[in-house]
Amino acid sequence: MARYVLKRDPSAVPDKLTRYAAELNEEQLRVVTAKPGASLVIAGAGSGKTRAITYRVAYLLEHGVSPQRILLATFTNRASREMLRRVEGLTGSQNVHRVWGGTFHRIANLILRRHATSIGFDSNYTILDSEDARDLITICIDDAAIDTKRRRFPKSEVIQSIISFANNTDRTIEDVVLRQYPHFELLISQIDRVDRVYRTRKIERNLMDYDDLLIHWKRLLVEKPAIADLYSEQIQHILVDEYQDTNRLQAEIIDLLAVKHRNVMVVGDDAQSIFAWRGAEFTNIYEFPKRYPEAVTFKLETNYRSTPEILALANTSIAGNRKQFPKALNAVRRSRDTKPALVACSDVEQQSVFVASRILELRDEGTSLEEMAVIYRSHYHSIELQLELTRRGIPYRVQSGVRFFEQAHIKDVISYLRIVVNPRDELAWKRVLKMIPGVGNATATRVYEQMMQLAPAEIGDKDGGRAITEGLVKIAANFRMKSPWHKFIVLMEMLVKPELRGSPAKQIELILTHGYEEYLLENYENAESRLEDLKGLALFASRYSSTEDLLGELALLSTERFKEPQPLVGEEVIEGAGEDELLTLTSVHQAKGLEWKSVFIISAAEGKFPSPRSLREIDSEEEERRLWYVALTRAKDELYITYPLLVTDFNRQSVLQKPSRFITECPAELFEVWNLEEEASVPDAPFEIGGKTQEYLN
Repeated sequence: MARYVLKRDPSAVPDKLTRYAAELNEEQLRVVTAKPGASLVIAGAGSGKTRAITYRVAYLLEHGVSPQRILLATFTNRASREMLRRVEGLTGSQNVHRVWGGTFHRIANLILRRHATSIGFDSNYTILDSEDARDLITICIDDAAIDTKRRRFPKSEVIQSIISFANNTDRTIEDVVLRQYPHFELLISQIDRVDRVYRTRKIERNLMDYDDLLIHWKRLLVEKPAIADLYSEQIQHILVDEYQDTNRLQAEIIDLLAVKHRNVMVVGDDAQSIFAWRGAEFTNIYEFPKRYPEAVTFKLETNYRSTPEILALANTSIAGNRKQFPKALNAVRRSRDTKPALVACSDVEQQSVFVASRILELRDEGTSLEEMAVIYRSHYHSIELQLELTRRGIPYRVQSGVRFFEQAHIKDVISYLRIVVNPRDELAWKRVLKMIPGVGNATATRVYEQMMQLAPAEIGDKDGGRAITEGLVKIAANFRMKSPWHKFIVLMEMLVKPELRGSPAKQIELILTHGYEEYLLENYENAESRLEDLKGLALFASRYSSTEDLLGELALLSTERFKEPQPLVGEEVIEGAGEDELLTLTSVHQAKGLEWKSVFIISAAEGKFPSPRSLREIDSEEEERRLWYVALTRAKDELYITYPLLVTDFNRQSVLQKPSRFITECPAELFEVWNLEEEASVPDAPFEIGGKTQEYLN
């Protein structure tokens, strides 16, 4: 094949290049103007990495690289569109849309549409969304002739998670099950059979799920040399954003595409690699210099987001990790003479009171609720705070989209308690009954109607517990119910005992140990996280002396009107429009990539942050410290770190808590310690910072 190199008139290079030095800092300019070759860009939090990537693409275009020879891989299509829009503004080029830009899955789809026939698909294949994929897996479970009733088999959602994790991490089904789902060890051969049927069914019906887009893209590059040569030759420059979040499959695809030119620039922050649980491979960024020995490493360490005091804490915290590319964020912003506040609270209630009080003060001082966030390691840490915010009328959103008590597993367990308190609660009965294997809508309706007929008067009495158990026994005989039904009766017999009505925490424990924990494992792909939530719910319930009191408190949350801003409707015009601004409550994972003026990190105690569950695996502590670093670096102006000194266990005993190791491993002078004092009334004097005692109303 003959090659002809285009020679351009140097005078044709736009004058815009002369602006780069003025519009970029020195670190960014070195990245943007780097010579062709492999480059690793370690971009610290708030260091302007998006700006660097955008200008790099513009720089390549303005130096004569054709747009169709550039691949820009991002983790959202919106990020790619925004970058390319800015590139168009910088270059004035009308051909920027010809850049291979978007998520890995989008680019994979563009390529596979051209070459699907090479790997056994038609070019008009259908892409299954997650829900469609689950439905197909359900069909495949039936096709695999698995007796799901003889031995309770995981639901399609769990099977989907196992298969997806295996695909994205290049592991076998057996390896994934043994490492992450050991309770399904005896079912490995059956799960593997479902996977084989699922793969065959997709090929037969010309279907691909999201993972297949990457799997078959890699297949093209490995199994079809002519196609691989075409793209490795055409794609001259590769840029990958958020490289620390790539999985093994994505990194292998990039390596296959870069095999000829080796002009691959990966941008990310090893200190913000926090998604190992969903398949992200930390070693992709950490070992990049091993795969590309010629790679030049750049560091973006100039931070435009946070104050020097916040960055001093973040730098010191992340220094505790052994596996990392050392760097130190340097603040552009001036000091506000305010260190991160460290607030030890007597218990979780006082923690919630402090956070809510301080939020109201900041709001009065001019900081919008939209500019504030509360960050936590696990969702259940926000239980008490959500109640306190509701009592005070502070509107909020949960970044995950689902408030704690609205989650399916929480509502499942609370439904048992609702039956104990009100045995006529039809919705609670039907929700609980449908968790019994083999019970669907029709059976649940029949059972509930039978219950009401068997004991119409007694069922509502205070001694309704006896009527419940007697009724269930009769129905079991009438319907010839099998083993799972009898387990349910045993559980209900325990829950309705009068002595347990004063201990909702014990009731929740019984629900977990008598079937619901097993139900979680079989029905939810993130069962361990949900189980952690439920144990947190039990601890929360331990402070209530009756099940009725607990449910009454939770009912507060159901009366909220706080929602995302919506178009006005007639009723709202009369009643008054919804709140314009909302406080954000978010887990650390959901907070990544976001920023707020004022940030509260709550429950920063050992056993809470870091999560004890995460510390069971090798290298988990370092990932937990990276999570901590991400939480710290979300704050722009003010940072408050709180932890309760005492927690109540299931037996209503107070247990002393230590502050998180991530606090104690940092010098005390990096914090400003705030002492809380209870007072009978709101203090008349204005709040003072700077080491003086802060007083709050409980």
